[in-house]
Parts: sequence; C-alpha cells; structure tokens
Amino acid sequence: MEDLAKIGQMEAEIFPDAWSEKALTETWEQKTSVMITARKDGELIGYLIVYLVEGEGEIARIAVKQEKRRQGVAGHMLLELENICEEQKIGRLLLEVRESNLDAISFYKDKGFTEDGLRKAYYTDPKEDAVLMSRELGR
Repeated sequence: MEDLAKIGQMEAEIFPDAWSEKALTETWEQKTSVMITARKDGELIGYLIVYLVEGEGEIARIAVKQEKRRQGVAGHMLLELENICEEQKIGRLLLEVRESNLDAISFYKDKGFTEDGLRKAYYTDPKEDAVLMSRELGR
C-alpha cells in the first residue's frame, strides 16, 4: 500500500495512459489483483499488476524504470508471478501489449508467450491496436 504513490509516479513517467493513484488504490483493494514490486538498494524500480481469476492470470501492467531496464528486473517479477500462479493453480497468463512496443513483444516471446491475435483500436491514447498474447503454465 505504501508503494502506490511511487507506482503512480512511475505510471506517469512510463505510460501515455497512466493509471491514477485512485485507480491503483482501487486495483490494490480488489481480491483478484496481485501487485509485485521490485527494489534495488531500497528503491522501487519496477512493478507488475495481475488479475487472477478462474485459473487464468491477466497481466495488466509491467513496468521497470528506464535506467534499470535490460537488467533482468521484469524477468524476476515474472518468475515471482509464476510462483504465485503455481500456488493458486493458475494455468495460463494473458496480456495485451501495444503493437508498436516491439521490445515488450520480444521480451514476452522470450518468456514463452505466443501471439494470439490483434484487438483493433484497443488503446486510445494514442489510438493503436493491441497484440494479444498468452502462455500456458506448468507444462
């Protein structure tokens, strides 16, 4: 809970459609949501938000501070998510990513996600299609 303001600051720095601190608080309060944070030397450097429902997990956000990217932070958060999914019998992860975010698409493919299709005009700021991706767990 104490990290929500810092997560909100990172949201504003990273995403054009940043979630407000109110939206983050509402997400935190949902029983189906899990937030994973990454720290280095006590500083918040990344976070992952996922919803776990009916055997599936939907990754809503994953972010790492610009200067800490490509250092394995996101991969470590995904590993932690996999551990949580195993404990809660979650068999599949889903996500959407901007079609233009080629670095993220490559990262997810490296982590075993596959492209399932496109959701036309999913993002509005700016308007853009979303690539739908998924990964089966525990197989």
